[in-house]
Amino acid sequence: MATIILGSQWGDEGKGKLTDILCPKAQICARAAGGHNAGHSIVANGVSYSFHLLPSGLVNPNCMNLIGSGVTFHVPSFFKELAELEEKGLTDVHNRILVSDRCQVNFDLHAAVDGLEEVELGSRKIGTTGRGIGPSYSTKAGRSGVRVHEIFNEEVFERKLRQLAAGYKKRFGDLLKYDVEEEIARFKEYRPKLAHYCTDAVQYLKKAQDRDYKILIEGANALMLDIDYGTYPYVTSSNTGLGGIFTGLAINPRKLDKIIGVVKAYTTRVGEGIFKTEDLGEDGTQLQAIGREWGVSTGRKRRCGWLDLVVVKYSTNVNHYTVLNLTKLDVLDTFKTIKARILSNSVAVAYKDPQTGEEVDYFPADLDYLASLEVVYKEFEGWQKPTTAAKSFYDLPKQARAYVEFIEEFVGVPIGWIGTGPAREDMILKGPALTE
Repeated sequence: MATIILGSQWGDEGKGKLTDILCPKAQICARAAGGHNAGHSIVANGVSYSFHLLPSGLVNPNCMNLIGSGVTFHVPSFFKELAELEEKGLTDVHNRILVSDRCQVNFDLHAAVDGLEEVELGSRKIGTTGRGIGPSYSTKAGRSGVRVHEIFNEEVFERKLRQLAAGYKKRFGDLLKYDVEEEIARFKEYRPKLAHYCTDAVQYLKKAQDRDYKILIEGANALMLDIDYGTYPYVTSSNTGLGGIFTGLAINPRKLDKIIGVVKAYTTRVGEGIFKTEDLGEDGTQLQAIGREWGVSTGRKRRCGWLDLVVVKYSTNVNHYTVLNLTKLDVLDTFKTIKARILSNSVAVAYKDPQTGEEVDYFPADLDYLASLEVVYKEFEGWQKPTTAAKSFYDLPKQARAYVEFIEEFVGVPIGWIGTGPAREDMILKGPALTE
């Protein structure tokens, strides 16, 4: 059976921590989409690990890991991350990771183009990580990309990479600072080493599911960055929701256990794009500082604001979560009432059309229309007590319990886990999670 963990907002919800907690019961941990633009932080046994391209199941010494066919695969990052994990004491990592030979190769060429495309957009730039993810998926869709299995056909590989480079050179001219022969030379070194990790992922997962292996699927990015369902065009270039899991891994949809949506107790976003509950004042600054809100992949500070439950409910409508993991509740512990209109733990529960006065309880595709809507908040009393030491739901202050219960009621999905700190043990089991 497969358990799927997905981000419900704009990413950075804390998916890696839950993956780490559930991984001891899994035999395979898999990634389905995205690339080395993802960022997962895990604190285990006092050591902090950062994952980007690799599945974070590598922390578990008994778990195999798979980079699925929907991932865009940056070879230098792959080897760099493995080396960093070894340096931090993780053992046998090279024998516990496989890569689908159907993955698209993300070249340094794509990163060079990524930066130039952002410059072209000027004030309307997307705010990408600069890792070449968008251009890599573009060449995939344009059928001019290189797949992992083609790395081992040297003639085909070199011809296709040179053609890609020539096409971009025609577009950007001397602005493109890239040496195709240098990248080809580096792949001569990668080629013999890479063969050890490559597999036919379709066959691999078919056999695993036939044997009823427990598979943990780790989503990258989050639903609001999905190329189809996110705040387009301010999104990533892959399907980050439930659909991307099936296309990226070819798992059997009839063999699913849980679809877990990870929800941060407030909202953050990296990069450009609409963010209705963003707080540019003292509250937002405080959330950023207490929550240590800067990117694992880029180091960029995250934009911060109050929880937007219209977003979470929309995300649920797309991903069909069966249970939620609420994270970083502890970040709200010290908030006091600052404004008369908005108490310390404010939740956006609806938008209002200023023209008609009607509440809009859905997330519209038209970003201009969305920008015109006013946010309607429900106000909550802050608890102003630490939650990190809580071991059960009823150890939480009553105001915190009320906050959690309202989220459950509004979204219509039970909360199974509540995160109250960065460490593994800072996770309360509630309701559905108690049967794990």
